[in-house]
Amino acid sequence: MSLPTPLCKLDEITVPGSAGFRIGERAIFVVRAGAHVAAFENHCPHVGTPLDWVPGRFLDYDRRHILCATHGARFSIPDGRCFDGPCVGKALTPVPIRVEEGAIYLIEGGAAAS
Repeated sequence: MSLPTPLCKLDEITVPGSAGFRIGERAIFVVRAGAHVAAFENHCPHVGTPLDWVPGRFLDYDRRHILCATHGARFSIPDGRCFDGPCVGKALTPVPIRVEEGAIYLIEGGAAAS
């Protein structure tokens, strides 16, 4: 297994909040709500467009759900499941991360953890 890739310090993401990252050709984002931190691929399961409506902004106006800027679909922060919009029942692709010593790390080739 390769070494974890540092993404950012945990306190660089507001609560609740989000941040986008590009690792090579891969676009991902991290969302933070309370103590929960999750990461997903930055593409809508409906047609594959990026989710952020402004670079690095992935949450709806109330910052309670992930929002697709293209279709208005809304997703649950903990698991990325779509509950409103054209892709209801589908889910965002999770990205395995680890939070350790105040930093968020991308884990290549492992199971998701937070």
